[in-house]
Amino acid sequence: MITKRLENSYLTAKERYAEIGIDTDRAIEQLSRVALSLHCWQGDDVGGFETPDSELSGGGIQVTGNYPGKARSADELRADLDMAYAMIPGKHRLNLHAIYGEFGGKKVDRNEIAPEHYQGWIDWARTQGIALDFNATLFSHQLANDGFTLSSADGSVREFWIEHCKRARAVGAYMGKELGQTCIHNLWIPDGSKDFPADRYAPRERLRASLDAIYSEKVGDTLADAVECKLFGIGSESFVVGSHEFYMGYALKNDLMVCLDMGHFHPTESVADKISSILLFAEEVLLHVSRGVRWDSDHVVIGSDELYSLAREVVRAGLDRVHIALDYFDATLNRVGAWVTGSRAAQRAILLALLEPTDTLRGYEDSGRLFERLAMFEELKSMPSGDVWNYFLYKAGVPVGTDWMKVVSDYGEKVIAARS
Repeated sequence: MITKRLENSYLTAKERYAEIGIDTDRAIEQLSRVALSLHCWQGDDVGGFETPDSELSGGGIQVTGNYPGKARSADELRADLDMAYAMIPGKHRLNLHAIYGEFGGKKVDRNEIAPEHYQGWIDWARTQGIALDFNATLFSHQLANDGFTLSSADGSVREFWIEHCKRARAVGAYMGKELGQTCIHNLWIPDGSKDFPADRYAPRERLRASLDAIYSEKVGDTLADAVECKLFGIGSESFVVGSHEFYMGYALKNDLMVCLDMGHFHPTESVADKISSILLFAEEVLLHVSRGVRWDSDHVVIGSDELYSLAREVVRAGLDRVHIALDYFDATLNRVGAWVTGSRAAQRAILLALLEPTDTLRGYEDSGRLFERLAMFEELKSMPSGDVWNYFLYKAGVPVGTDWMKVVSDYGEKVIAARS
């Protein structure tokens, strides 16, 4: 009975969208090919597994909350991810930070990581049929405590982090080769100062030299590199070395991807507006989909005007040129539920964009019919996108509507609650 109702509702929605020139079957097919890169660090509050009691310690980021049952090992984290992926339609990726290696109880410093420390993740990804992305980790370490890593005035500190980044890129390239899909290695550093610096030029000059050393080594065609900018962070409120302008210039000059994080700009800036400008000069762009509340707070992604605007620009620019990763961490709620909520919100935003009659709207715009353009935007708000979304979920074989919430809650009661 429920299946028949879903199908009938979809057929009605399909007819309505056809009236404005939209093929809903095609939109669903396009959405099914969009692979999000889920962030492993939502599952354990950015702790990692370097030591048995690893936890986040500074470096410009912060997790709030103490919801019980965070993953304490790679096996627990993978089990939680299995549950999350089962609730998210489509086939997706995993974004892994270097601190999530499996080190066998041994002390392995960041400048010593190697592919062998991530073999368990590669084997798991292969069984899941997913790809891996990777990130060097330049925070939560004694050599990042003063707020400077690749731009440090201390040459030995810079060399340590340069070696770490080189090894991280080698790990990413190995992942890509083993899994047969390009691995995106993204680089973000916490470098900056709490108060106004006397010299902004020298740290950026040192950062450029460090990046030159990191990217001087070619690691094959199974790795794609991205660099991530930020406006400010905890402890770097007045000055961030890796600003948007710095990384835009460096990336375009050195044929790297720019990573735009939705929380890394001023609240009045539109990340959506930046996509078309960047893609005029670069082949691809990486997005970190997040939600800031008054600042870069990394709240769980939900449907919002900012997210919908971003999705529209992604679809208009071309889904094949934009890589979409999630980046938030909230320890105040069920962590698996946070993964699923944010992922579904991102997918639904993309679907809404795919259901937009872009050619019609552009035609209105090009011919100066601005009333029609505005009116069409308003009419789209009452179109039955929810029925198309539910049918997409049904066809993908995942719970429809709120049904997934009970599945995740039951998992929390039976599995997560048993952790202590």
